[in-house]
Amino acid sequence: MIRIEHIGIAVKDLGEAEALYTRLLGVEPYKREAVESEGVITSFFRTGPNKIELLESTSSDGPIAKAIEKRGEGIHHIAFEVADIRAEMARLRAEGFTLLNEEPKRGADNKLVCFVHPKSAGGVLVELCQEVHD
Repeated sequence: MIRIEHIGIAVKDLGEAEALYTRLLGVEPYKREAVESEGVITSFFRTGPNKIELLESTSSDGPIAKAIEKRGEGIHHIAFEVADIRAEMARLRAEGFTLLNEEPKRGADNKLVCFVHPKSAGGVLVELCQEVHD
């Protein structure tokens, strides 16, 4: 794994959260994007070499809505940048980690992503991210 790529934060109201984080970080978000496959709208802030991703559910039964219902708003996941997501997925499987998807899928911010189940990662939802070069 190369570095922490971003920290994902589940929010109920993206507009309110963007205003809060703009004041907190002193910068505007650089991107807002819908990820239909995940049922979310995301907003990204740059924080030095890392990012903050705000996530708002687009439906009441989406994964972010369920996470907020269960645990409230707050940190949802930590994402690590990887050079080769398929190789990293194979390595993690060999180490006994449970992955939430069999193949990488297209995520926000021009990335291929895969998630590691929190039950096999010490209670933390881990996301692997590989930059897509189209």
